[in-house]
Amino acid sequence: MDTASISPKDVMALRQRTGLGMMDCKKALADAGGDMTAAENLLRERMKGKMDARTDRPAGEGCIVVAMSGSKAAILEVRAETDFTARNDAFRAMADSIANMSLEQPAGEVSATEAMTKRLDDVRLTTGENISLARGHRIDGGSFGHYIHHDGKLGVLLQVEGEIPGDVLTGICQHVAAHVPTPLAVDEHGLDAASVAAKRAEAEAEAAASGKPPEIATKIAEGKVRKFFEENTLLGQRFVRDDSKQVRELLPKGAKILSFTRFAVGGG
Repeated sequence: MDTASISPKDVMALRQRTGLGMMDCKKALADAGGDMTAAENLLRERMKGKMDARTDRPAGEGCIVVAMSGSKAAILEVRAETDFTARNDAFRAMADSIANMSLEQPAGEVSATEAMTKRLDDVRLTTGENISLARGHRIDGGSFGHYIHHDGKLGVLLQVEGEIPGDVLTGICQHVAAHVPTPLAVDEHGLDAASVAAKRAEAEAEAAASGKPPEIATKIAEGKVRKFFEENTLLGQRFVRDDSKQVRELLPKGAKILSFTRFAVGGG
């Protein structure tokens, strides 16, 4: 089909769908005999090599998104090359879309499906950037709270059991987002056993070197280990909004925090 017979209206419609140049769209329509869907598929095929080449370019911007439905939830990090793209409505809509798609996957690490990759490729086409799913985590069971920072670059997904008011859920999520140090586990049972053993050995050695009687040295060592638990576990930490309380004191009777996931763009 001759390019001269392709209507400017169709060219513009294809450009809006793909974000590609007018001449590329016009040629694709001509090669596809004026069929819009076939032309879009043709452009995707022609651009695939270019899109694949972009994956080597650094993508240090992006956003964190959370999806929840019934007893399923997921938190994802989606990357872009520029902050301009990461803040774009189309990029955020795509990120929300693939987060919802991820709810159909089993609990655990999220993998990019064919449908999710197509949505990512849609934005690669229109922006010319390296767009990717950096990581994702799926959770089953209980109920959930979440928090996304105003810039979209930091998010927390909280999994709980029992009835917890919404403002308390949000507050605990904000605590996980803001507290320094970031909690390493919900409680001491979730901490790395080797790290705990090393801390206990260090505390005992320091207490023994103090020259105190053995029973006093033992109490000193126990106090240091207890402080380590309080500083590094979510339940033990002082609440960022009110440091007169530990996070555990915010929970209604019978309620539990099962897990939390904190994602920041670029890691963390």
